[in-house]
Amino acid sequence: MTTIALLLITGLGLGALYFLIAAGLSLIWGLMRVLNFAHGAFFTVAAYAGWSASRLLTSSPAELRWAVAVVVAIVVGGAFAALTEVLLIRPLYSRHVGQVLVTVGLALATISLVQGGFGSDPQPFAVPDWMTNTSSIAGAGIPNTRLLVIVFAAVVLAVLLFFLQRTRFGLIVRAGVENRDMVQALGIDVQRAFTLVFTIGGMAAGLSGILAATYYGTVDPVRGTSMLIFAFIVVIIGGLGSVTGSAVAAVVVGVLQQFLNFYAAAGVGDFSVVLLLAVVLLVRPGGFSGSST
Repeated sequence: MTTIALLLITGLGLGALYFLIAAGLSLIWGLMRVLNFAHGAFFTVAAYAGWSASRLLTSSPAELRWAVAVVVAIVVGGAFAALTEVLLIRPLYSRHVGQVLVTVGLALATISLVQGGFGSDPQPFAVPDWMTNTSSIAGAGIPNTRLLVIVFAAVVLAVLLFFLQRTRFGLIVRAGVENRDMVQALGIDVQRAFTLVFTIGGMAAGLSGILAATYYGTVDPVRGTSMLIFAFIVVIIGGLGSVTGSAVAAVVVGVLQQFLNFYAAAGVGDFSVVLLLAVVLLVRPGGFSGSST
């Protein structure tokens, strides 16, 4: 029973990490119909920005260094995403092939620049001592970093749903997706709302980048790319454009990986996720939910 509790909660933690990066992908696709392959670049740049900020505060308490790293990562992720939307994506809203080529090129260039500036080896990321400890739940010692990621993911899900369903900008963006010309005719700047969506997606990617560094204890120039693969799987299984569907899919994927990698063999869990994707596409092509929220 202890082992099951450990695998279940750590699987939820892994799923929460997947959701944090998938949330931005789902938001950008669902509201703007932009398949953003540069999302992993937002993740990586933000993670290294947070790591760099933390290293500048070596004489400060560990809690302050970590908090500053989180804030810097969120800000840098959002700023990078906003610049990407304004400079690269905005001229290509009606050219989907161009979006793919530009975002893939940006992702490859960004990874190369990060590797050139910081090297290819993982760099240790310092966290407060309490994060390296465990908490006892159902007799299992759960790493506090897993619980932390779960809490952040729950907060992000609630904030995104509130933004989409209860705020003026959320309503403008949803209306702009349905009929952009009509919303613009009402004197509303839809383009500014779209930039805001991209920025929020980048902020979510930045948060996921620094939390992944907290989760694994290191920053890595290629982790964003590897996690982006699972994030795309989560988004497709959950339903393109569905934030809540992505949350459910992320939990399923994370828990499935943990259990099968433990009870079967290393790598079986990863293969099972791909198999699950194939089954979902065959049985329910729209994913768990096809809605935009």
